[in-house]
Amino acid sequence: MKLFQGMNIKTNDGIFRTVTSIILYTAGLVILLWFLYKILSVVLLGIFAIVLGVIINAPVSRLEKKGMKRWLASLIVFFIIFGITFLLGWMVVPHLSNQLDVLIGNLPKYYASVTAYLDNLLSKFPELRKEIREGGSSITSAMPSVGNTVMGIGNFSFSVLGGIFVFIVFICMVVFFVGNPKPIIELYLTVFPIKQREKAENAMKHTSVMLVGWMKSNLIGGAIEAVLVYGFLTLMNVPGALVWAALAFFSELIPKIGFYIMAIPPTLVALSVSPATALWCLVFFLLLNELVSDFLMPKLRSSTMNIHPMSSLFLLLAMGTAFGLTGALLATPLAAIIKAYYEAFYLSKFPDDPQLEKRTQDIIYP
Repeated sequence: MKLFQGMNIKTNDGIFRTVTSIILYTAGLVILLWFLYKILSVVLLGIFAIVLGVIINAPVSRLEKKGMKRWLASLIVFFIIFGITFLLGWMVVPHLSNQLDVLIGNLPKYYASVTAYLDNLLSKFPELRKEIREGGSSITSAMPSVGNTVMGIGNFSFSVLGGIFVFIVFICMVVFFVGNPKPIIELYLTVFPIKQREKAENAMKHTSVMLVGWMKSNLIGGAIEAVLVYGFLTLMNVPGALVWAALAFFSELIPKIGFYIMAIPPTLVALSVSPATALWCLVFFLLLNELVSDFLMPKLRSSTMNIHPMSSLFLLLAMGTAFGLTGALLATPLAAIIKAYYEAFYLSKFPDDPQLEKRTQDIIYP
C-alpha cells in the first residue's frame, strides 16, 4: 500500500513539474515575443548595420591580408568612405539645398499649374467631369493640400534630433562590427551544431560575396542614372534637376519600385512647365528603366547575386508591407541571405541532376 502511495506521490510530483515547466516556458515565450515586437525597429536597424558591416568588411579584410593591422585598415576604409561622402556633400549639398528651396517655394505655382491643366483636360470630357462633380469631388480636392504637405514637412523636422541620435548609434554599430568582427562571427558559428558549421561558414561567405556585389551594382547603376537624369532634365529646363538626380542615385536600393519613386515627382514638375515636357520626361524615364533595370543591372549582378526579379519583388512587397521603408531597403539583402542558406543547407543534400535542364525545358515547353 505504501509502495503505491509513494508511486502516486512521484507521479503527481512529475505531472506538477511538467505543468509548471510548460507554464513557465509558455510565459517566457510570450514575454520574448512581446519584447521582440516592441524592439522590432531596433532589430531591423541592427540587421541593416550587420549587412553594411559585412559589405565594408570586404575591403578591410583585403588590406589586413596584405599585412596591415586591422584597426589601421578599418581606419583607412572608413576615412575613404567618410571623405568621399563629405566631398560629395560639400560639392552637391549647397546646390541641392538651393534647388530644394526653389522647388518648395514654387510648390503652390506647380500645384496650380498642374491643377489647371488637369481641369482643362477634363473640360474636353464633360460626362467624366459631371460624374466627378456629382460624386462630390474635384481635381483640386483629390490632390494633396499644399498646406498639409508643408505642415507634414514641418512636423518631420521635429524628429531630426532623434534621427541624428539613431544615425550616430547606427554608425557606431557598423564601426564596432568592422573593427572587431571576431566575437560576432564566433557567436554566429556557435549557434549551429559542430557538424553544421562548415555549411554555416560557406553560407556566410556566399552571403558576403552577394552583398558586396549588390552594393557595387547599386553604386555603379545609381551613378549612371543620376548623371543621365541630371543631364536630360537640365536640357529640358525642368526645375530641380539636381534634386531628382540625387533621388535617382538611390533608386536602385529599392529594385523596380525605386524607378517609380524616381520618375513620378520630376514628371509632375515637368507638367507644370508644359505637357510636351512632361511627355518627353515620361518617355525618357521609361527608356532609362528599360536600359538600367532590364539590361545594365542584371549584367552587374549576374556574377554575384543571380537572384530572379520575382523573388526580389515578392520580398520587397512583403518586407515593405510589414516594416515600411526599412523593410524595403532590406528586401534585396534578405533575398541574398535566403538564397545563400538555401543552397548551403538544403540543396547541398542532393546530388547534381544532369537532367535538370531538360526537365526544366520540358515543363516550360510541354
